[in-house]
Amino acid sequence: MAKIAFLGLGVMGYPMAGHLVAKGHDVTVYNRTTAKAEAWAAEHGGKFGATPREAAEGAEIVLSCVGNDDDLRSVMLGDDGALAGVSSGALIVDHTTASAIVARELAEAAAAQGVGFVDAPVSGGQAGAENGQLAIMCGGSQADFDRAEPVLASYAKACERFGDVGAGQVTKMVNQVCIAGIVQGMSEGLMLAAEAGLDAKQVARLVSQGAGGSWQLANRADTMMDNHFEHGFAVNWMRKDLGIALEQAKDIGVSLPVAALVDQFYSDVQQLGGGRWDTSSLIQRLRVLKGQSIDS
Repeated sequence: MAKIAFLGLGVMGYPMAGHLVAKGHDVTVYNRTTAKAEAWAAEHGGKFGATPREAAEGAEIVLSCVGNDDDLRSVMLGDDGALAGVSSGALIVDHTTASAIVARELAEAAAAQGVGFVDAPVSGGQAGAENGQLAIMCGGSQADFDRAEPVLASYAKACERFGDVGAGQVTKMVNQVCIAGIVQGMSEGLMLAAEAGLDAKQVARLVSQGAGGSWQLANRADTMMDNHFEHGFAVNWMRKDLGIALEQAKDIGVSLPVAALVDQFYSDVQQLGGGRWDTSSLIQRLRVLKGQSIDS
């Protein structure tokens, strides 16, 4: 069992940190809103620190799950950052969906202190975090990954290393690009079914059993047809992720025309007031174009 610090108690981090305690690890958490850290400690029996540095002091492994590149820098760097609290020989594992650039930047800063670093973004959403069934995509040295993997197993259904630091973030970009294309295709298919007079839910159930099947189709088709989007991964966060992927693609000379188009469609959803709707809300844009009501 390890002495662990966990930084960031959002909808993902809160249950992930709880799984670590359930597996017997000694966990100290940090959250920007201290009241949430206090509530977590009261619920799970762990401890909390007032700053990332305080939470990380004495930790063998520091895990983080925050919002974006800037949030990650703020909890890792500076006088109150986690790197100021860890000792040589510790390991940092970052679950934030961020850029490969910031992963490499922080890995370099960690290495200067004799600290390892693994970028390890996750997929599976809030339900995956709560059920301990996340897919974790890792980048880092083989030695650092081997050290991290038994701890990550506390909330993973799959965990793999794809290369050096940054490889995990690039793999997550692939994940988000695939989701964007799938959800747009679903939106168009379900609209076609409904407008042709078919039961779109019935169509989705059958199609999901064939070559057109996907997790999104199996889990989101009914809610899309019910006009229900107050759940899941928010459009605002998807646009952040697609922006990272598009920038990475530009840097290496790869064209992502579908991802770029769907990113603009998500911008349209934001203009409809759907920034916090689930990503499956792309269908709302098509309803507006058709002149239909989008009231949920």
